[in-house]
Amino acid sequence: MKESINLDTLPQHIAVIMDGNGRWAEQKGAMRVFGHRNAIKAVREIAEGCAELGVKYLTLYAFSTENWSRPADEVNALMELLVNTIADEIPTLHKNNTRLAAIGDIDSLPTKCAQKLRDAITETATNTGLTLCLALSYSGRWELKEAMKAIADKVAQGAVKTEEISLELISAHLHTKDMPDPELLIRTSGEMRISNFLLWQMAYTELFFTEVLWPDFRKEHLYEAIVDFQKRERRFGKTSAQLKS
Repeated sequence: MKESINLDTLPQHIAVIMDGNGRWAEQKGAMRVFGHRNAIKAVREIAEGCAELGVKYLTLYAFSTENWSRPADEVNALMELLVNTIADEIPTLHKNNTRLAAIGDIDSLPTKCAQKLRDAITETATNTGLTLCLALSYSGRWELKEAMKAIADKVAQGAVKTEEISLELISAHLHTKDMPDPELLIRTSGEMRISNFLLWQMAYTELFFTEVLWPDFRKEHLYEAIVDFQKRERRFGKTSAQLKS
């Protein structure tokens, strides 16, 4: 499958909804956190696969604002796992020339977790390959609300006129302002929805759904999604005839 990929038409930004950890664990008669622990290998594989191919940005939906409503023991275990994983993965990030980034309400994370994340972002800032972006305590509606508040403040201060509010201005106030919009979204576990993820940015994103549960997701599945993406005609509102001409 990898040999079928056209490196000249790679999606520059791939977003992933990593779904199915809990079901994977339940199928094995284990607690849900067992699935989260085993999901780390999938993260390593996909980040490495994207880096090897030359994909520029990979955004992983790691923890949504809605996930705070899950049972406290699961949330606490997830946060502890996140702290330990970030610290452990820094050598691998350097090895793969990968830069870590994050979007979301990072200040809402436990202090230890937020600090480890910021330290890792700083430590990998000079890497020039793949940008691995973690969406943590994030949701698309929350991001849009924060952008609207920031723009409203500038209007109130007289720094921006209402007639100057444009699509470009809104994009510039999003957490993803330094990244291109994702061209490909992958969601695992068979669910077919975008679950409040990158709502503004995914206006023209190609969607790929797979039955594979996230802990079982490997490079071969990534290649399958990219090959499928490259077979599609992306018209952006135009007709096929216009594209061909």
